[in-house]
Amino acid sequence: MKLLSTLTRTAAAAAATLAMVGPLHPTAHAQSAALRGEVIADGSSTVAPITKRAASEFREHYPNVDVQVGVSGTGGGFKRFVTGETAISDASRPIKPSEFAAAVENGVQFIEIPIAMDGLTIAVNPKNTFVKQLSVDQLRQIFLRGQKNAKWSDIDPSWPNQTITLYAPGTDSGTFDYFKEVLVEDEETQQFRGDMTTSEDDNVLVTGVKNDDYGIGFFGANYYFNNQEALKAVPIVNPDDNTAYTPSPENVMEGNYAPFSRPLFIYVNAEHFKRPEVRQFVGFFLANAKDLATNSDYVALSDEMLTRAAVAFRDKVTGTHFVTAEGEKRTGPVARLFVEENLVKNDALQMPKAE
Repeated sequence: MKLLSTLTRTAAAAAATLAMVGPLHPTAHAQSAALRGEVIADGSSTVAPITKRAASEFREHYPNVDVQVGVSGTGGGFKRFVTGETAISDASRPIKPSEFAAAVENGVQFIEIPIAMDGLTIAVNPKNTFVKQLSVDQLRQIFLRGQKNAKWSDIDPSWPNQTITLYAPGTDSGTFDYFKEVLVEDEETQQFRGDMTTSEDDNVLVTGVKNDDYGIGFFGANYYFNNQEALKAVPIVNPDDNTAYTPSPENVMEGNYAPFSRPLFIYVNAEHFKRPEVRQFVGFFLANAKDLATNSDYVALSDEMLTRAAVAFRDKVTGTHFVTAEGEKRTGPVARLFVEENLVKNDALQMPKAE
């Protein structure tokens, strides 16, 4: 059965489709120690809390399956994934054309599965009472080189004459990639400042901002929600309606928190998918995706999107919806792009090799 182009939005239909996937909800019979093996996941520090929670809950039912969750950043995870080294790649952005081309070149096929939504959060220290909101243009002034951005007063004359210190994910991070995609309009003339404190571990960035009265950083919403007493999320001005919104679950789901709402993914190696422990873990992950997302302080996908993901899993639909056959990146809302007509399989990619 092919990936459905049009799916009902009702919870009943979503539940029915998930039920057809197979052994998603462990039964008393399946909770035995019979299932054994190892599942290796790596990638996004943003997706890691969800995958780790899934692994912990899965272990309660299948104690002899070892699910290992690494955190090398989205880009770092894909580097391992496209060579066939890992079973699952956690990603806080879709796969890039160059990464897809590398997978094709290495003969690695994969199943692309959206699992949650996130609001990339820009945060300052709670003692910072002067920043009430920020626009994308102001973020460019703060984070990009070649502009008057050394002090807060350079951004707004009414703000303190204090040096801005920056905390950002490393360049292998999907969070960094997404932030860069929003801010950088011309890569030849716009670059990020070289004096940022960077880390692939978002907890390091959180610690930096909460210990720095004049610091500012960005990371997944989970890290803000778990540290609200020590951080202040800055409302971001939506370019479409000129209104500032916080990264609340409601604003992320409704698309108000723009342009920093984004989908989160797991990519599953199709060869590893043949192993029952991998198949069982991914099924468990999908069946419990709503609770895993909300309990990890992210935003659950709609019933329609979870149904599409369940069908992709059930039918082992390989390829990506976010790269064209010509090797160009597709951009736009995940609900509009994750449809059958956008699917590009390995043998349909015209790009001969990785960049």
